[in-house]
Amino acid sequence: MTMTRYACMQALAPRLKDELVILSLGGSVDEWYNAAPHMRTASLFQQQLGCVTPQAFGLAAGLPHRRVISLDTDGGLLFNLGILATLGNEQPANLFIVVWDNECYQSIGGPPTHTARGRVDLAAIARGAGVAQAHTARTLDEFDAHCAAGLAADVPYLVVAKVAAGLQPGIKRKHSDGREDKYIFVRHVEATEGITIMGPSEHN
Repeated sequence: MTMTRYACMQALAPRLKDELVILSLGGSVDEWYNAAPHMRTASLFQQQLGCVTPQAFGLAAGLPHRRVISLDTDGGLLFNLGILATLGNEQPANLFIVVWDNECYQSIGGPPTHTARGRVDLAAIARGAGVAQAHTARTLDEFDAHCAAGLAADVPYLVVAKVAAGLQPGIKRKHSDGREDKYIFVRHVEATEGITIMGPSEHN
């Protein structure tokens, strides 16, 4: 596999403006914040495997007028395949899911995921669960075309990006912790939606 996750992120980033992004833990966080600096406040990383696409679905259901992007991983999606059945039944029209499939659990040293043997097809599983627009991209041109289609779709749209393992060299690390990132994201949603999610503290 020669397509890199970072190159895919660089293709996706210019297409985004006022969307909300939920992404997986690990090196992809720093890569995304470098590839899409204009989306920094609109992006939130999820620290638990299996929770990225469910959290993105929750946002999509709560803000049906807003496009929501899930940047999930093969390991994360395999942790919670049940979300695909939920998407198949609920059909959120504003949810675009990217699955970075590098065939390994990179953040814990690289042991293979179930997709590494070539038998497990995440896009086929998604289609079987009712997500009709579920595809696999193996080249950057294919991925870019699916980004265009997915961001314009009125049904849940999923693309599995088959990417090489490893991190983009020279990536600048983010200078914030998870709690700070949560507040950055929530305040962005509040400001852009004109709503209050977390009000003033009662204690200070």
